Formats: sequence, C-alpha cells, structure tokens
Amino acid sequence: MRRTDRLFDLIQLLRDGRLHRASELAEHLEVSVRTIYRDMDTLVASGIPVEGERGVGYILRAPVFMPPMALTQVELEALHLGAALVRQTADSELQDAANRVLTKVDQAMPNPMFGALDGFGKEIFAAPDVEASFELMPLIRKAIRQHLVLAIDYLSLANLRSSRRVRPLQMEYWGRAWTMTGWCETREDFRVFRIDRIEDCQETGHTFVDEAGKDLPTYLQRFYAENPSGN
Repeated sequence: MRRTDRLFDLIQLLRDGRLHRASELAEHLEVSVRTIYRDMDTLVASGIPVEGERGVGYILRAPVFMPPMALTQVELEALHLGAALVRQTADSELQDAANRVLTKVDQAMPNPMFGALDGFGKEIFAAPDVEASFELMPLIRKAIRQHLVLAIDYLSLANLRSSRRVRPLQMEYWGRAWTMTGWCETREDFRVFRIDRIEDCQETGHTFVDEAGKDLPTYLQRFYAENPSGN
C-alpha cells in the first residue's frame, strides 16, 4: 500500500471520534506500530487535528463536513423533532449542539419551508429522572468516545449501594430514564446502570481496548437473543 493511501485510510479509521491504540491501527493496516507512529507525526505536522501520544492512543477532533443534500418536509420535521427531544432530555452540551445544528439547517432552508415547520405540533417535557442524569452525561459520553474506565458508586433500584469499575459502551434513552451499558470489571459481566442512580462517577486514569466477549457487539448480540422483540 502506498503511504498516501495508508494516510487516507488512517484518517477514515479515526473519523469515528474514538480513541484508537497504535497497535490496533497497525493490525488493521498490516504495518508495524513504528510505522503508525511515523504516520501520526506526519498527519499532525500537516495540520490534521489528531490528538494523542505513543502508548496511549490517538483520536481525531475535527468538524464533519457533510456534502450538499436535499431534505423533504417530513425529513425536516423529523430532524426538528429529534432536536427538540435532545433539548429536553439530554445534558446542556448536547442541548447547545442541537440548537446549533437547527440554526445551520434553518439558515440553509428556503423561507416557505422554514415557515411550515413552525408549530407543527411538537412539545417534549423531561421527567425528573431524566433531568437527574444530565450532570453525569458529558463525562459518560467522553468515556465512551475515549474508552475510559470509570469508577462509579451506584445505588440500585433495591437501594443497595456498590462501587464498580466499568468500561462504558453506550447510553440508552428509555423515555423516562437514561441508562449506561458497560462491561463491569468488578462483576466480570455486562451491566446496565440507570444514570440517575449513579451517586458518584470519576475517571480512573485507565483506558480499555475492545475485547471479544466484552465489547458492544457481544452485548447487543446477547440482548437481542434474550429479547427478540427488542424490548
């Protein structure tokens, strides 16, 4: 593979916004870890916003530029409704992001279509349990993106307290509550935690790599096998 092609492939791998270890990238591209180090130095020197260091991992921080697209009236209504949900059921960082997305979209829309979106029947109210999750959501989202191990103090629905070390894999919204699914290093199994029941959440200073049997695809496979209807 030519080096220019490999650099392009590296950027594509990093575009998911997640932390990637050099060993993972080297295995995927079938090159040495030393080659990945040199390629990363080249990308940084050329102005590509890659952050990270040897022995820790690399992450690409950059805006995503989308090509021009045409949206129908119903697609725009779906976008507005989704943003309205985010504004009421997610943390302030995501709320601000939803507002910025809608501003960009609305500014690009023709005036007749913009007016048609006003008052089409959307109003969302967040339950108290949802609002109680807002404070921890930015940290959890960061941990998911960067593969950070978290230390949490958790109060179960049975009011039992426990301390856990968790590899967060994804967050889920259930209408009245947010949950965090992760691999619990303490229990050596997957666990789902209600975010509003997490009493304390801290970074441990450790990262993790995806391992077969402990990653999100494994969890989802198990979940849908046990819940064929997806509920």
